[in-house]
Amino acid sequence: MSSEHILEELLNTASRLVVEEGLEYGPAKRRAIKQLGLPARTPLPDNDALEDAVREYIDIFCADTQPLELRSLRELALTWMERLPQFRPHLSGAVWHGTATRLSDIYIGLFCDDPKSPEIALINHNARYEAREVTGFNGETVSALSIHSLCAPLNETVGVHLMVYDQDDIRGALTKDSKGRRPRGDIEALKALLESQA
Repeated sequence: MSSEHILEELLNTASRLVVEEGLEYGPAKRRAIKQLGLPARTPLPDNDALEDAVREYIDIFCADTQPLELRSLRELALTWMERLPQFRPHLSGAVWHGTATRLSDIYIGLFCDDPKSPEIALINHNARYEAREVTGFNGETVSALSIHSLCAPLNETVGVHLMVYDQDDIRGALTKDSKGRRPRGDIEALKALLESQA
């Protein structure tokens, strides 16, 4: 099998896993290698190529359902962002970029001086959360507060992950990605997306 054919098979399999099973890009690529019986050292496609494959998969197989699912997730993200405006919330990931389906989680960055203050805010909102450490967008370890939140239009419980960053990280958070897009958006940017989707 040529390297081009292997790459195509990897992208097809990984994009299906992202859309049909809600996997993040890294785990989807690793699972695709296993499913295709390829050597563990097989070069992985980059995230831009996988995102293009995910969009193509959605256009072919989910065009009738995905727009409503995406809108429902964006509305739920907005609800959480509006509950925590003091932390300058910014939405990222598939829900921001428009490739989310009902199986996708929501990722919101919070930017604040006191890393404990978002936890206090969640307690004040009577929100049950799980705190853990994850890798942030700069490759550093950050706190993530994970909530299970009901998305009524989808009748699904969705993972909402609040990544807690230092206030000064906001500048790096808005650096454009390899496609020249903003990698995340604030409340006003998300409202504009919802209006354009209406």
